[in-house]
Amino acid sequence: MHGELFPRERAEVAPGAVHVPDWLGLPRQRELLAACREWARPPAGLRTVRTPGGGVMTARQVCLGLHWYPYGYARTAVDGDGAPVKPMPAWLADLGRQAVAEAYGLPPGEPGPAYDIALVNFYEGDARMGMHRDAEERAEDPVVSLSLGDSCVFRFGNTVSRGRPYHDVELRSGDLFVFGGPARRAYHGVPKVLPGTAPPELGLTGRLNITLRVGGLG
Repeated sequence: MHGELFPRERAEVAPGAVHVPDWLGLPRQRELLAACREWARPPAGLRTVRTPGGGVMTARQVCLGLHWYPYGYARTAVDGDGAPVKPMPAWLADLGRQAVAEAYGLPPGEPGPAYDIALVNFYEGDARMGMHRDAEERAEDPVVSLSLGDSCVFRFGNTVSRGRPYHDVELRSGDLFVFGGPARRAYHGVPKVLPGTAPPELGLTGRLNITLRVGGLG
């Protein structure tokens, strides 16, 4: 689809932050997309997130395991329909551990993080995500990000401020991005989605991002 002469290569964007292109094959992408469509159904389904200051996030979201809201976690969709949050599937937690092992080159048999939270964000063509940190978790385990559908510009910054220095990375459908260690609390965001770039075989208009986290919240 993109016509590169050479395959895209994995890259360490910053210490602890690794981009692995094309990690998910098309069959696995389809499986994840089907799961996302089920998770998006009510109760505790896809919702519009509103900030305490009255702003509205342009990316819509559904949560698994624990429900994220600005700026905390709950066991029910407190800023949605109030229903109990859907459980975190064991197979998705396993996929997160596989992702970390792939990104960091861990030896086989490592137990890996116990992922218990997933945030699924849906971006239409004009949606954005401002620079922010994943800061409500107590655990320091790596964050796993999986991309489906349209490509985006993913801006990965520093741990001090929302401004420079930062790196812009193009994330495409099937790409993996993991950030942990010194990069775990780095600011990051999505300044731009690239409409019409999703693989036609996937059957998705827009972009889905599945972010896996370890809460450490008891």
